[in-house]
Amino acid sequence: MTLLSIALILGGVAAVAWGLPAAHRLTRPWDSVAALLFLAGLSAALVGVLLAFVPRFFG
Repeated sequence: MTLLSIALILGGVAAVAWGLPAAHRLTRPWDSVAALLFLAGLSAALVGVLLAFVPRFFG
């Protein structure tokens, strides 16, 4: 597992853990920013897992 995949997974999980509750808690327009951060974190975590388990997927 490379350092990039570990960073993507940890950063993605952190963004998901903060973004999901914040999207419901914050007021407009910050709830939309938190929802977009949640989606970016989910995407980053999925790409990190893909890089960790299938290293030559993008190559």
